[in-house]
Parts: sequence; C-alpha cells; structure tokens
Amino acid sequence: MDHQDTTRPHTAEWHARLNGILGSAACRQLGVYVIPDHFLLSVVIPVFNERHTLMSLLDRVRAVPVRKEIVLVDDCSRDGTTDLLRELEKTPNNDALNTLSIQFHSVNRGKGAAVRTGFSRATGDVLIIQDADLEYDPAEIPRLLQPIIEGRADVVFGSRFLGDQPHRVLYYWHYLANKGLTMLSNLFTNLNLTDMETCYKLFSKEIMSQISPTLQQERFGIEPELTAKVSAIPCRIFEMSISYHGRTYDEGKKIGLKDGFSALWCITKYGVQSILARRKIKAARKKTRH
Repeated sequence: MDHQDTTRPHTAEWHARLNGILGSAACRQLGVYVIPDHFLLSVVIPVFNERHTLMSLLDRVRAVPVRKEIVLVDDCSRDGTTDLLRELEKTPNNDALNTLSIQFHSVNRGKGAAVRTGFSRATGDVLIIQDADLEYDPAEIPRLLQPIIEGRADVVFGSRFLGDQPHRVLYYWHYLANKGLTMLSNLFTNLNLTDMETCYKLFSKEIMSQISPTLQQERFGIEPELTAKVSAIPCRIFEMSISYHGRTYDEGKKIGLKDGFSALWCITKYGVQSILARRKIKAARKKTRH
C-alpha cells in the first residue's frame, strides 16, 4: 500500500494514528473507524434535468474517501444532462477509488424507476441513494456507513429532522406533510422513524438482494415502498441525523401535491403488506418453537 493510501481516511493506519493521539473513546464519538480495503460502496444516483448541479455533485461523491462504484441513471433528461453524461461516458477513468456506470432510460419514468435500474446494476457491499441536486451532502456518507460496517445495523436512514445538523429553512407545509406521512408510515411498519421520505437510505447487500426484485414504484412512491419492505423482514434499522440544503421550486424542486397523494396510497398498500409479512414470520417462528 502506497503512502497516499495509508494516509487516506478510514484506513487502518489512519485509524491507528488518530487513536494514538485522541484515544479510543474520542475516536468513537468522532466517527473515526476503519473501512476494510475490500469494501465497495454503490452510490445510486437517479438523474433528471440536473445539468447545473450534476458535475458538482459528482465531484463531491468522488471525494468521499471510500472505494465506490457510482451508478448514474439518466431518466430521459431534456435539459442537456443526457449529452453531458454521454461525454462523461467517453472520459477515461484513472481513479482507483471510483468507477462509473451510466445507464439511460429512453422515456421518462420517474425517480423510483431510476432507483430500481440503479439497484439492478449495483454490486457493492452497501448501497446508498444519492440525489443529484446538492440537497444532501455526500461528505456525510462515511458517518452513515459506520453502523453497517461495524456490524450493528443492516439499514440506515439519514434523518433531516433529528435536529443537530444544518437544515435550510423552507416550506412549513412540506415539513408538516413529511411528518404526517412519516407518522402514518410508522403506524403500519411499527418503526419509530422521524424521516421516512429521506433520500439517504443505506442498505447492506444482503438486505437489498431480498427487497430489490420486489420493488414496483416508478415515482416518489419508492420511498414508502422501501421503508415498508425493510420493516417486513428481520433486520436492524438505524437512523442518523443529516444536514439538508433544500431547494425551492424556482431552483428546481420536483415533488408536488400529486406525489403526496401517491405517497398516501403507497404507505397504505405496502404498509398492509408489511403487516401481513411480519405476522407470517411471527407465526412461522411460533410454529418452530413448538
């Protein structure tokens, strides 16, 4: 391993050096931990009309000091994003930490469809969804990864509402809608999440292999669908605070009232399915004991 690798954050050498300076307790509090050399993170990025933010976002994702495959899925953009990605596809890659996989939809299908396409191409040990609009900061990904890499979690949700990270102040009614949808989702899933609609959802490869083939939603309904389906299988779910730099509609925000009603339907549909699945698992366990 060369000098650059040994000084890269989250290597064993980097951890040992900081542990010697700060002590193990401080390192745990600061998120100083080791990411194994063989570990691969899949970053699935659904893209639709994000020409003005995409390259900045890619720079931030590439800068995350973790070995990654970046899976970009263009959902038939109409603002020149597709041409940008076609050029990016031709660019030689000499970055040992980052590989690119670029997929294109021939018609616009929605975020959920793009996420599903990305999941089907991803091969990493952990998968994360990353929007292309700079509302979520990729620099926070290593902190979100820690519970999974340390074997304490199978799924991690990044919450915009836990309160200890910067959060742009925007629409009060959006806030109420998010809280209401999360509460309704929790009633069905029996989880105590604070932010079901968050983009930042991380899944171990084992969990994703179970739920990915069953995903159906084409648009923003993918969020409650993913939440309901992880609640229906035995897994350890963590929630961690994240910052949020939300956009206004003038700045390109896409979700609207129609998506809110769709989310209600998806929460109910997949929530009922999750209740039935949990009851089935409980009955099977009870039968095994006897």
